[in-house]
Amino acid sequence: MSETENPFRYTAALAGEMELRWQQYWAENGTFHAPNPVGELADPDHPRAGAPKLHVQDMFPYPSGAGLHVGHPLGYIGTDCYTRFQRMNGFNVLHPMGFDAFGLPAEQYAVQTGTHPAVTTAANVERYRQQLRRLGLAYDERRSFSTTDPEYYRWTQWIFLQVFNSWFDPELKKARPITELIAEFESGSRPTNPAWTAMSATEKRQLIDDHRLAYMSEAPVNWCPGLGTVLSNEEVTPDGRSERGNFPVFKRSLKQWMMRITAYCDRLVEDLDTLDWPEPVKLMQRNWIGRSQGAHVDFPIGDDHIRVFTTRPDTLFGATYMVLAPEHDLVESIIPAAWPAGVPDVWTGGHASPAEAVTAYRATAAAKTEEERTADGKVKTGVFTGAYATNPVNGERVPVFIADYVLAGYGTGAIMAVPAHDERDFDFATAFALPVVRTIETPEGVEGAYTGDGAVINSGFLDGLTKVDAKAAMITWLEEQGKGSGATTYRLRDWLFSRQRYWGEPFPIVYDETGLPIALPDAMLPVVLPDTDDFAPRTFDPDDAESEPETPLSRKKDWVEVELDLGDGLKTYTRETNTMPQWAGSCWYELRYLDPHNEQELVDPANEAYWMGPREPGGSGGVDLYVGGVEHAVLHLLYARFWHKVLFDLGHVSSFEPFHKLFNQGYIQAYAFRDARGVIVPAEEVVERDGAWYYGDQKVNREYGKMGKSLKNVVTPDEMCDQYGADTFRVYEMAMGPLDVSRPWDTRAVIGSQRFLQRAWRLVVDEETGQNRVTDEPLDPKSRKVLHKVIAGVREDMGELRFNTAIAKLIELTNTLTPLPRVSREAVEPLVLMMSPFAPHLAEELWGRLGHQGTLAYADFPQADPAQLVADSITYPVQINGKVRGRVEVSPETGEAEVREAALAAVADALDGRTPKKVIVVKGRLVSVVV
Repeated sequence: MSETENPFRYTAALAGEMELRWQQYWAENGTFHAPNPVGELADPDHPRAGAPKLHVQDMFPYPSGAGLHVGHPLGYIGTDCYTRFQRMNGFNVLHPMGFDAFGLPAEQYAVQTGTHPAVTTAANVERYRQQLRRLGLAYDERRSFSTTDPEYYRWTQWIFLQVFNSWFDPELKKARPITELIAEFESGSRPTNPAWTAMSATEKRQLIDDHRLAYMSEAPVNWCPGLGTVLSNEEVTPDGRSERGNFPVFKRSLKQWMMRITAYCDRLVEDLDTLDWPEPVKLMQRNWIGRSQGAHVDFPIGDDHIRVFTTRPDTLFGATYMVLAPEHDLVESIIPAAWPAGVPDVWTGGHASPAEAVTAYRATAAAKTEEERTADGKVKTGVFTGAYATNPVNGERVPVFIADYVLAGYGTGAIMAVPAHDERDFDFATAFALPVVRTIETPEGVEGAYTGDGAVINSGFLDGLTKVDAKAAMITWLEEQGKGSGATTYRLRDWLFSRQRYWGEPFPIVYDETGLPIALPDAMLPVVLPDTDDFAPRTFDPDDAESEPETPLSRKKDWVEVELDLGDGLKTYTRETNTMPQWAGSCWYELRYLDPHNEQELVDPANEAYWMGPREPGGSGGVDLYVGGVEHAVLHLLYARFWHKVLFDLGHVSSFEPFHKLFNQGYIQAYAFRDARGVIVPAEEVVERDGAWYYGDQKVNREYGKMGKSLKNVVTPDEMCDQYGADTFRVYEMAMGPLDVSRPWDTRAVIGSQRFLQRAWRLVVDEETGQNRVTDEPLDPKSRKVLHKVIAGVREDMGELRFNTAIAKLIELTNTLTPLPRVSREAVEPLVLMMSPFAPHLAEELWGRLGHQGTLAYADFPQADPAQLVADSITYPVQINGKVRGRVEVSPETGEAEVREAALAAVADALDGRTPKKVIVVKGRLVSVVV
């Protein structure tokens, strides 16, 4: 029938009108405002004031110019459904949304177009806000912010200063204020060398700076001359080029800000046990931190020594050569003027002297990324330094090489190589004709490296011991001989925390005439990013590896040079011209949501304790549910945990973890189509004919992958809202499959979700007259049982984020009610309430048509009647020797003896007079007969 014949049909147009109307209602009435215990956002008259709290948070988005496509809101809709459900269960729900708006993309767009990044960022944020509002997401808009807001990054800078003004006490295993360390130096309770009183003021500052959790250091970085900036590892492609622009990237040592995250390695590992996170994510964090038990061993070389860390000190007798990272500090000092006599040609790389060989190899290694250098399958390369060290356990001379598979920033930047029991070392030894000495009994037939267990051999006093015993014995020997010690090391390195970019948070740091950093006082925060038209970093010839970064802020001379009174009179200082990395703003945003307008402190302690404090002794506290992609499993989550632990140590928060429960949603992927040339064609113009795909008359190939502009397969939520309405879009996304599983987008399937909502609408509204069809007559007993079974199932599914199965149950209930001659309020009102998390606008509209005033957001979610969940009868399958031969239907109260008797009667023909050896009744499930 046409819309003219059915003027009150639930269509996209009707959905659009009611959705906008209800969104306006929610905004005007502050429907989803969550009351705080204290402060500006406290509201003792709120229906959830003082109620049990629930803090649910999405990983906030970077607002790109392209806006949202249908894959982006998957997690947002999921958390919205969950929080709407829990709000109806009596919880005071905090569900906010902000924007992670600093970063390289906005800056590069600004460089290309000449538009200031602040302008494009503000426009992008506003577009995201409108798109999210159009989906009916129930956010407390009072708590929204962008990381680019000076009112926000004032506190990012404040947290940086807390880190800067702290040190890690290894005895207490926690951060302490730097003033306490200075007091210990001054009192002599913590000795210094030279004595504190003998140091100059500058020397004292340098010593203090060496202990800070935020410090300056020469660090190997990814320098990209073509972009004029340092890049993070994630911004470098596996072939050593910039992700943006495809420029060469080189390893350089530059002075950078660092965060001493390595001090927290043990706590970062151990506290994972307190978190409700997916085990694969915990494993990724443990592997990234890379805690290893073993020994430090010193190999003498001339008047110095090379220190290595090894997890296998039991194999020291098999160490036949050593490898240093090309950047290792010792390399320059150990190179002799000429090659020693008898050096094989393969060791020299064809160079006339060790110095030439090392210089050439270093240049080659500098052009490679860490991924390239450490790839398992790569051909092992290296060059002999010309120097020999001494194996401390047997006195053997071992040649010292440099090779790119050893990294300066990992461990000590040096390894002892045991080719008999390490595949990488074996490959290198094979390539350079180095000796192989087995120290673990190796099975016959093994020709390469043997990495299994066995008795120790060829190892003097260790011979015959097991691996575990040999490790312990060797560590004891090393410590007794003064040649090493037991140790724990970590793969994790300190966090590189500065970028040579404009669009980021300025550091609250200035420098005096000594060149040492000085923290600005809190009263001078925020240090506002200055306005400029010259926001592009200086770029260089893409191959100029020796070029030096020039930051955009360094050209803002009137901002860089500043006169300040920092307590000792007006002086001229120089500002820090690097900016913070994009990670900074996302390291603490969960805390700002709690108290977003507080100008006096990071967060009021009462608000933090209510929303994020531990709920049981020893509990971690933190956000109750944090939802986002698994791609953030390591870096964002690790950095946020580090900052939160520092704040906890300093007494600023009561929770020692930021996110208690983590849920990784899947992705919505899409089909893309390529023609015979391999060129992508617009997906929306491709049609299916006779089992093949055509773009016009041209046959094309279909492939499956991510959704993106480059693949010409983007579908936006705006399009879906226009074509079907936001509620249909929400239901479709939640019904596609489990929330944690990726799934393909299919626009043609959206109609199924719309038809479900149309059937639910028709239960209440007569499509021809618009009149209410619902009666107050009681529901028939059979339908009542279906209703309460659905209520019980939906409640369970919602609590476990199983939205697809909850929707399937609601469809089942709708289909049960549709053919009934009369629509009972007894069934329709629970249906509407249960639908409201998924289709909130439609549910609000129907709730009003059912005679209720205002919003249903705080109505009680339906509860199942236990009496209605009891089955009228139970059907037992009856097996004979494992095969079902009959069925018997009995009352749930029927005793075991009666069930056995009925079952045997049901399969009497199949038994054919045989006497059963055994009859097993599994209550409520089956009867098994053995003959």
